[in-house]
Amino acid sequence: MNMHRLWEIIEGTPLTGGVFTPENVLLSLLLAFVLGQVIAWVYYITHTGLSYSRTYVQSLVLVTIVVAMVMAVIGDNIIRAFGLMGALAIIRFRNVVKDTRDIVFIFCALVVGMAAGSQRYAIAILGAITLCLIALYLYATGFGTHQPHNGFLRFSFPGHIGPKHPIPAILKRFCGSFTLISAQDSGFGSAEVEYAYQLMVRSAAKNEQMLTELEKVEGIANVSLTMQEQLLEV
Repeated sequence: MNMHRLWEIIEGTPLTGGVFTPENVLLSLLLAFVLGQVIAWVYYITHTGLSYSRTYVQSLVLVTIVVAMVMAVIGDNIIRAFGLMGALAIIRFRNVVKDTRDIVFIFCALVVGMAAGSQRYAIAILGAITLCLIALYLYATGFGTHQPHNGFLRFSFPGHIGPKHPIPAILKRFCGSFTLISAQDSGFGSAEVEYAYQLMVRSAAKNEQMLTELEKVEGIANVSLTMQEQLLEV
């Protein structure tokens, strides 16, 4: 059995596309719904940061179904395709997608919906599974992560902090490197100075221990640590 024949058996329709009967259209929409949920779940599992949106995850499912329906409406009619393109060109979206990864998932949902709607079932299934497996692999391995433990430390302290002060000694124990970004007087005649440090912590699991050690220093107040991967892009 050659590869071409095997592919036709997997698809259940010829490679040139099938007849758009109600049963086939319903199957396409159901497949788009299932694969859209798979894509949405993988996005949900692998998402990091604070910019999570439930509506975006739901949109991944809905856009897959809508595109499948669009492909069923178009069928093999080129005139209908141009008419639908003109109608869709009127739609304007106000939300700006800031993360390029989100755009990739939207594009994947579109393509999977096109494949399901045009009854290329094997392409839709294999494409969705392949993308999801790759996304899970990239998430599990942390591929592309650069200095994942960068942190930003802020606190107030009365007076100057010298090289032999306990605070730099504590930072040396828990951080590979640290840099003083700013030291600003709080004003209003107070001796309090607002310090800001950029840190490269050795182990994020020891952040609480580092904060506990810092809070033991006499005079220190308003200690705040923010890890880089927790920052919300604006």
